[in-house]
Parts: sequence; C-alpha cells; structure tokens
Amino acid sequence: MRPKERRDSGQNDLFKARLDQIVDLGHPLAKLALTIDWRFLEERFGAVYSDKPGQPPLPTRLMAGLSILKHTHNLSDEDLCARYLENPYYQLFCGEEFFRHQLPFDRSSLTRWRQRMGEEKLVALIQESLNAATRTGAAKPSDFAKVIVDTTVQPKAVAFPTDAKLMHRARERLVRLAKKHGVRLRQSYARVGKRALIAYQRYAHAKQFKRATRALRSVRTYLGRVLRDAMRKTRNDDVLRKIFAEPLSLAFRVRHQHRSQRGRKIYSLHAPEVECIGKGKAHRPYEFGVKVSLATTLARSKGGQFIAHVKTLPGNPYDGHTLETVIPEIETQIGASLARIVADRGYRGHKAPPDHKMKVYVSGQKRDVTEAIKRDLRRRSAVEPVIGHAKGEHRMGRNFLKGAHGDAANAILAAAGYNFRRLLAWLAILWRALIMVTLANPADAAIAPFGGA
Repeated sequence: MRPKERRDSGQNDLFKARLDQIVDLGHPLAKLALTIDWRFLEERFGAVYSDKPGQPPLPTRLMAGLSILKHTHNLSDEDLCARYLENPYYQLFCGEEFFRHQLPFDRSSLTRWRQRMGEEKLVALIQESLNAATRTGAAKPSDFAKVIVDTTVQPKAVAFPTDAKLMHRARERLVRLAKKHGVRLRQSYARVGKRALIAYQRYAHAKQFKRATRALRSVRTYLGRVLRDAMRKTRNDDVLRKIFAEPLSLAFRVRHQHRSQRGRKIYSLHAPEVECIGKGKAHRPYEFGVKVSLATTLARSKGGQFIAHVKTLPGNPYDGHTLETVIPEIETQIGASLARIVADRGYRGHKAPPDHKMKVYVSGQKRDVTEAIKRDLRRRSAVEPVIGHAKGEHRMGRNFLKGAHGDAANAILAAAGYNFRRLLAWLAILWRALIMVTLANPADAAIAPFGGA
C-alpha cells in the first residue's frame, strides 16, 4: 500500500493553534519547508511501494523531512525523536499542521525507511537540494558544469582491530550463541581466555614481544578448540548448521588470517565489510571503513560550495579508475554535461569515459594547460573543507548504520544534510536582507513574501 501523503488542509481546531500561526514563518526551517518540492520526493520515493492492501506506510514528507533534519543538525535517531517532540519548527518542516505531543512514528521506523529506500532512491535528496539551491538563487545551473572530484574514507563505528581482540571476541560470540541454542560445549575458556588476552596486551605494551606472541598463541588455541567443538556439535542438525554458519565462517577467517596475507581480511565481527584504507596521513596512517568519492562545484556559489555527487566505493579501488562510473552518475544527477573535472595527483592514469578524457585535469599537469585551467587547478583544494564539514558536522566522520547498504545511505544523507545546511544559511541571509531593505524604506508597509520580490 502507498503512503497517505500530507497536504495542508487549511482547517482550524477550536482547542489547538495551527503551527503556522504560532511560529516565525521567517525562520530558515519554515522557509526551507516552502522551498523544497515535496511532490518530487513523494514521486521518487513512492516508486518502491505497491498498491497491494495492507498497513499504509508513514508519509513520505515525514520520513524524508526527518532524514534531512537528522543529518543537517548531526543528530542520532534518539536525539531526533526528542527534538521532534519539543521543537515546533521540526514538526512544521515535516508537514504537521498542529503541534503534537506524541511521536507519530517509532525510532526504528527511520531504520526501516532507509533500508527500504536504498541508495538509488535516497539520491533524490541530493537532487532536490541542488534544485532548491537553483530556485532560491544560492547557485546557478552553470556552477555545476565544473566540479572537483576527490576521495575520502568514511570510518565505521568499530574498535581498532587487533588479532588478540578479534579472536577473543569471536570465541565469546560462539560461546554465547551455543548457550542461547542449547549446544553444550566441552569448555568455554571464559576465564583463561580473558587472562590470556590481558597478558598479551600487557606484554605488547611493555615491548616484550616474545612473551606477547606466546600469549597470542594461547588466545588462538582457545578459539580453535571452541570452533572445532561447535562444528562437531552442529554438524548433524540442519537448523543449527544454518544458524552457526556465518559465526563459524567469521571465526575461522579471524583465526587463520595473518598480517602479511593478501586479499580481504576481517577487521570487525559485527561489520565484516570494513576495509583497511591508508590515505598517507601522518596522524592517521590507517582508517577502517569504506572509500567514498565526493564531487563539489569548482567555483563557490552565492550560497557556498555544494556537493554535487557522492558514492561509496567498496573494494578500495584506485582513485583514477573510479571516474569511469562516477562521471556518468554526476551528469545524470545534475542533468547536464560536465565541462571540466579537476582532481588531485591520485587520479593520474585515470579511466574516464572516452568523451571526457580531455576534460579531466590533474594537479601538477603541464601539457595543454591554459591560464584559465591553471586558475581552476589552484581551486582543487577547495574540496578539502567540504569533506571536513561533511565529516565533522553531518555524520560522515563515523558511520553507525549497519552493512554496506548503511555505508551508502549514510554517505548520501551526509551530503544531502551538508547541502541543506548551506541552504538554511542562505535563506537566513535573504531574510535578513529583506528585513534591512524594509527597515530602510518604512514607506513600504507590506513585506513581500519570500520569492515574490
């Protein structure tokens, strides 16, 4: 069943005051609510629903508005629920007509909505942010013809991985799962396993590496014994074998992986998709998460620098090879052809599409570089503060969403939150300018509504 979308009925209530009568309609959130084309989002997000009978889902404006507010103001799901109950501007932004004292949704509704929409549908939030920027004058369509492309790492919410901690945690998970399903193991190694882990950590801290290696060998031995015992006890039961399949597989990989091996390794048991990525930073040699490609406008628009495209890149591909898929997606998203792409030295030897090979310029390039291109190349580093703001203020700095689909959703929502934050600042500037013009001309009694001047 399709959601019952929210529309302004214009009705009044004898015992309640309408939100648009008790809030300041000049507030940036109220202005942004009028600027966003909610019907476009309803059309894009409504494509995932069917006309079959059943419980109608929550309105699209409510769920899309909550996602925008969450990543615009860097809120967790719990904080967002608390703010929604006490902030009338949040409720007005999400389509409420009267103030509500109880949540119209559950906290887990946000998770289910993100998973249902997926990466392909959530991109509509970035598209609408760019459309709103164009409609309000914060950006011009020509600003998106030239972009800066760069990659960064979106870290996952995982502890720093060490072999000892991973093997200890894998053994604990197997013992806990066996106890839950009534599988009687010969020994859990709870006390001696913890003692061996502590011994390893203390020896490693004291740089007594031979003793640390001996303690690590004990941790590995305890995991191997529990692993083989669990395999024997579940071998003849199809139901238990299916339940234990993934934990046993992860424990086996953790026990047998080593430092110098090639290929994928396990860095977190609850997030096995995490990758180890080195970006050459002195203060952070290795980061654990997923690589993200991010494209911003080359020139700073009136409303700031907007993110035109973002995409997660599982597998840690070479930066230059990502342009083959990123450039067509950027053009599809902005609805125009790119005239110039500026990138850093990590994109040397790129695999851009054939009709864009001569449009990509890399820092340090000498051939076929005019003065105008040199000026654009000097703007390449303008993408770095955008990445910093997206990480520090819009939840890209630590991803708490589960799985690879959570990585993709968090990156897109962080970019959308960044763009809407720029729009809020731009609308506040416009409103202040309008007030100043009105005060300077007191003869104009009537203040023109936003967009009507």
